[in-house]
Amino acid sequence: MKTTKYYIAAITAYTIWGFFSLVLKPIHEYPSLDILFNRVFSCSILMLLIVFIFKRNKVTEAIEIFKKMEVAEKRKTILINIGGSVFLIANWFSFIYVMNHVSVKATSLAYLVCPILTTLLAYFILHEKLSKTQWIAVGLSISGCLLLSYADLMDMFFSVFIGFTYASYLVSQRVNKAFDKFITLTFHITLAALVLLPFYPAYSGPLPTEFKFYFCIETIAILFTIIPLFLNLYALSGIKASTVGMLLNINPMIAFALANFVYHEQIGTLQYVSYAIILLAVIVFNSHHIFAFKQKYSPVSKNI
Repeated sequence: MKTTKYYIAAITAYTIWGFFSLVLKPIHEYPSLDILFNRVFSCSILMLLIVFIFKRNKVTEAIEIFKKMEVAEKRKTILINIGGSVFLIANWFSFIYVMNHVSVKATSLAYLVCPILTTLLAYFILHEKLSKTQWIAVGLSISGCLLLSYADLMDMFFSVFIGFTYASYLVSQRVNKAFDKFITLTFHITLAALVLLPFYPAYSGPLPTEFKFYFCIETIAILFTIIPLFLNLYALSGIKASTVGMLLNINPMIAFALANFVYHEQIGTLQYVSYAIILLAVIVFNSHHIFAFKQKYSPVSKNI
């Protein structure tokens, strides 16, 4: 199927992000802003090196494409790409702030709210059509999130803000197809690094000296930032933003499983029910593709 590779890209990206805690936990004693600064700066430097060593022809190609655009199209392209960086920065900053000053639960809930917001933004802004089955899935997902946020409306408020910033990034990049995906991502992260750079002297802590910190940061930069974000953009080039957004639920569900089976955190019945509903929502939303894939690869019975 033509779209299968895009589904695989999105599923791979969100599966990788689901295991983020495995590399973040070992450096939990370091300030969150130090992790953020080093993550973004490392990503930017690595990606710029790759671009200048291996992708200079793609940069030239992107410049030529931009030059040939009409004035209105140039303005739209600039806004989409600068907007993409702004949404990423807002998402990263809000995530760190809420984790440090509100609750970890609110950050977890944010990536369950995000798929709903992505689907709704894609429907109203990109005019992506949803089937009745997919609307049922959206309803299921909303009910699961409401159960998780029960008795703490402030967590839901902050979760919606974090989720909205990343949903806006996904929707904005759905129409950003003119340039090579790696070049596009390099621009977004490098601009984010330039915006963060003036804040580094005032808000960074003492320079870390442990090898463990830099090993984890580089792992985060390569495996948990560059690769999944690239796969995310690639998926958006072939399937709807609403579909990519709904698949994002894979991330918090894996994190939920790790919290239960690896970190042995206390989890109530309500949380089990909520995550089960959200998992059902993902299956229902993508049921048309699942059944089509199953039908294509099911063995053909032979008459004897």
